[in-house]
Formats: sequence, structure tokens, C-alpha cells
Amino acid sequence: MTAAALGYGADADGDAGLLSPVSASPLVRVLTGDRAVLAAILAVESGWAAVLEAADLAPAGSAAVVASAAEAGRYDAADIALRAQGGGNPVIPLLADLRKQVSALDTAGIGAGKAIHTSLTSQDVLDTALMLLARNTVDALLADLKCTTTALATLAEKYADALGVGRSLTQHSLPFTFGLRAAQWFHGVAAAGRQLERMEFPVQFGGAAGTLAAGTVMTKGAAKDPFDLADALAAQLGLAAAPAPWHTNRLAVTSLGNALATVLDAAGKIAADVLFLSRPEVAELAEPRAAGRGVSSAMPQKQNPVLSVLIRSAALQAPQLVAQLHLAAANFNDERPDGAWHTEWPALRQLLQLALGAGGQLRELAEGLQVFPDAMRRNLDLAGPLLLAEGVGAAVAPLLEAKDGRTGKEQLQAVVDQTLQVPAAQQAGTYRRLLRGAVPADRLSDEQLGDLLDPANYLGQAGGITRRILAAYPDFAAPATPISDPGSPVDPNANGANRG
Repeated sequence: MTAAALGYGADADGDAGLLSPVSASPLVRVLTGDRAVLAAILAVESGWAAVLEAADLAPAGSAAVVASAAEAGRYDAADIALRAQGGGNPVIPLLADLRKQVSALDTAGIGAGKAIHTSLTSQDVLDTALMLLARNTVDALLADLKCTTTALATLAEKYADALGVGRSLTQHSLPFTFGLRAAQWFHGVAAAGRQLERMEFPVQFGGAAGTLAAGTVMTKGAAKDPFDLADALAAQLGLAAAPAPWHTNRLAVTSLGNALATVLDAAGKIAADVLFLSRPEVAELAEPRAAGRGVSSAMPQKQNPVLSVLIRSAALQAPQLVAQLHLAAANFNDERPDGAWHTEWPALRQLLQLALGAGGQLRELAEGLQVFPDAMRRNLDLAGPLLLAEGVGAAVAPLLEAKDGRTGKEQLQAVVDQTLQVPAAQQAGTYRRLLRGAVPADRLSDEQLGDLLDPANYLGQAGGITRRILAAYPDFAAPATPISDPGSPVDPNANGANRG
């Protein structure tokens, strides 16, 4: 059945994200969709024409003709995708169409077609195009991450003293602050963002077998050698220069995959915490409200934490996609592998889509998160003074003399054990009473005991940790402006001034 028969136009996007709502956004589609892939491939070919002309290796005026022909709107992505089955990659059919466009536009007959793809191979073009695509996507993702970290830093400072309870293995553990929780969220996102900032996106240039053989022939007697041309292409596209072809060394791809997965790890941690803390019986947090969000098809009273659900869904998908990149890298046999390279493309693009989609949702979650300190204190009080048993033991055990063959520490453990035998509602009073009975008043006054049982006095270095985290990433705590959703395809070279 044809695309038209199924209701799609010739250039329709067959994957609008119906089954991947986390990445169904105009920005994701514009930066990573099929048209963006075409635009990136065409940008590489156009950039190469400019490099050749500047090196006097292509007719004067060629670059302008190729640039005019390299407008993505001239090409049918669906048709190219079908024809790509003939050669195993989209560069081959797109080149055929590009040459036709250049021929039609070369009205002066300068031979602009000579500037297209000369001495390159499909992998040179597609690897470079995917690096270009990734660079643009990462720049947009970093903008969202910096908005997220700014919001988290604000929460950490605003709620630095908001008392709550820490949890260990699902159980109440020690007093905690929401400021420290927000700072730890910030820490994860900022560290992942810094790793992403340090990524390089190298140009690929090796020819048919990674030896630059055709480029060597082309530049014989010229002022520039193949390495000069490769560096010029990197500069033209705003990518990093590569010391050598990396046809079969896929570190550029796996490193990028690792960095994207780390971002999604940090986002997933936040989402998992919000999902728990926004349960009605916990009610310490709530997602920002928005019309139509969180609704149920059957239960009109529900307000589902959909942002966190979608972010978590992206985080759960990332490890398998990164594993695919590493699996491919380990199987890059010969000088061009038989299938491993092809499995990189969808895995890398899906990682970019998930990270960018989740990044926008994480930003919205952080900027609009509702915090309820009273509920945090209520849940802290549910744990009662038993929550302070660790600190009490450290302070009181040395004050107790051995009794009935038991050390001070063992006597205090007996107090805890007895307390745990009574119903939870009675444990607070029971612990205080038994503790008071176990410790002579001349060694520990009622006031001193009260101080020991005040959770605000057993926060350790929570405030100091929060300040150290924020100070470690000043560039991620400063205000940032997100990239808004564009309504039309973006320039593949956009943001290139920040890279390379």
C-alpha cells in the first residue's frame, strides 16, 4: 500500500511521535526529524563545495550553485528513504537528486557539479551530517538543562531549611532538608550538562577506505592537502577537526551516547523522586498544573504526574540505546562494517530525541514544581523521635555505665527495641519515656534531651553540602534562556559559533 493510500502526503512525516510522547515536540522534530537529516547531509555537501572552490579545486561560482540546490525543501524525504534501500544509506539517492538540481541551476554552465562529493564517500558525509545534527540538538538540550539547573538552584536556596525526612530502602532514615534534595538534583543535572558541554563533534573525512587516496590524487600539485581540506570543512560547519579518519573508531558516537544517557539518568532520578513525593499519601510535591495535562480517560478526579512519567520513560529507554551504540562499535569490522554502522543511526537519533524531549519536560517540571514544606514536616513527625536514635546513641551511650553486663550502646538499643514493640502511634511517647528512664537526669538534663530529639539539630552538613554543590557549578546556577520551539526547519549551521 502506498503512503498516499494510507493518508500521507509525499513529504509527510510518517513518525509524528504517537507512541513516543516524550519526544513529540516541534523542537525535537525540527532538530532531529528526517528533514533535519536531509538538511545536515546537504549542508555537508554544500560546505564541501565551498571548501573545494576556496582551494581552487572546483570551478569559481560552484559553491553558490550548490548552496542554492542544497535547500532541504527541494527534496522528498519519503522517496529518498525508499530509494536508500538500493545502496544502504540515504546519501546515495540524495546525491543523485542534488546533482540534478545543481545541473538545472547551473545556467551559466560553469560545471558546478564537479564540486559535489568529489573524493568523499557516503560515510564521510553521513557521519559528518550526524555530528552536525547532534551538535545542534545538544546545543538546544544544554539551553534547557541550564534553565533546569537555574530553577533547581533557586529551590535549593529557597528551601534550604525546609525540614523533611530522608528515606533509605523505602524507610524513614534521618532528618533531611528539601534544599539538599534540590541541590542533589541540581548536582546530577549540572554534572551531566558539563560532560555534555565538553563533547566534541568531529568531521569525518577518509574516503572509500579511510586512506584519503582519492583526496590525495585530487590535491596533487595543489596548495592544500587532504588534511587541510578536512580542517577547512570542520571550520565551515562549526565542527571539530579530527586528527585522522574515524571510520572504524566510534568513540565520537559512543561518547555522545554515554553523555546523553547520563543526562537522562539525572532526569530519571528527579522524575522518580517526584513520582513518589507527589503520591497523595506523601503529598510533599506536585507537578505544575497545565490545561489538559494529567487527565485520565476514565477518572475525572485524577491529576497524573505526567511530566515525571514521560521523563522516566525516556530514562528507562536510554541504556538499551547506548548499549546498541557500543555493540555496533565493537563490531565495526574491516574498513566499513557490514551492518554495524547502520544500527548506529536509529539508536543515536532516538537518544537525541529522548534527551531533548525529556530535557524540555524536565525544565518545565523544575521551573513550576510545587513544594509543600508543611507536608514534609508532617511526614517527618510521623517518624517520631526514633528517627534521632543514631544521634542519641552517639551522644548518650558514653554517659551510661555498664548495667547488667550491657554497655551503654546496648542499653540504648534495648530502648529502641522496646519502643518498636508498641503501635506506631504510641512510639514517640514511649521512646521519650524509656529514654528518660535510661539516662540519669544529672548526666543529661531535660533541656539537653529535648535538643537531642529535635530533628533540626541533626542535619549534619546538609547546608554546607548544598552550598558546596551550587558553588561547584556556577555556570549552571545562573539564569539561562531556553531555545523556543521553532515553527520551521532551522539552519544546520545554527549555533556553530559555539563549537569546533
